[in-house]
Amino acid sequence: MIARLRGRVLRKSPQEVIVDVSGVGYRVAIPVSTFYRLGEEGTEVSLRVHTHVREDALALYGFLTAHEQDLFERLIQVAGVGPRLAVNILSGIEAAELAAALRGSDIARLTRVPGVGEKTAERLVVELKDKMPPRAAPEAEAEARAEATPKEDLLSALAHLGYSRAEAERGVDRALREDGGGRFEDLLRRALQIVSDSTSRCVRAPSTNTWASPRSSRT
Repeated sequence: MIARLRGRVLRKSPQEVIVDVSGVGYRVAIPVSTFYRLGEEGTEVSLRVHTHVREDALALYGFLTAHEQDLFERLIQVAGVGPRLAVNILSGIEAAELAAALRGSDIARLTRVPGVGEKTAERLVVELKDKMPPRAAPEAEAEARAEATPKEDLLSALAHLGYSRAEAERGVDRALREDGGGRFEDLLRRALQIVSDSTSRCVRAPSTNTWASPRSSRT
């Protein structure tokens, strides 16, 4: 089993990173939080790794912190939560806030994570509430909650869908200006519409300066 990888960042995206270890490239699935903290391509990286073995495949899931890896491994122990959903959850909510939400049975906060419905959130709370790491100091938990603004949640959701930080911020900022008090689902839908409209305008009719955005083929 692979437990750690240390090498160079060969290529990265919000969903995965390829780590070059002595000439061998390892494809590792990662949460968005890890993606944002990775260095640029070509820089050194050290990842904690969970190796998931199935009959037909071997998949690697990487994390920069022990806390994120611990939460991931607890999440996949819950019935109906596979590795991909666990990574999605960690992409939609910071590790410290996730632990606090589970300890506090905060179903409303959990269902704001893309891909997590009410039944899944309730199952997570039932099975993990008493298995969370020791509670942080009140000041630290309050700071984590304060930092977990709707904007950051929306940015994480768009990044997980493959949009760049600049694209995501443009869509989220406009959506919040139009309806800052709206529901998360409505704001996300509006932000997606904004960035999609912006991307579609990047595709021009054939001319002497024809060009297309790399995301014009997004499906």
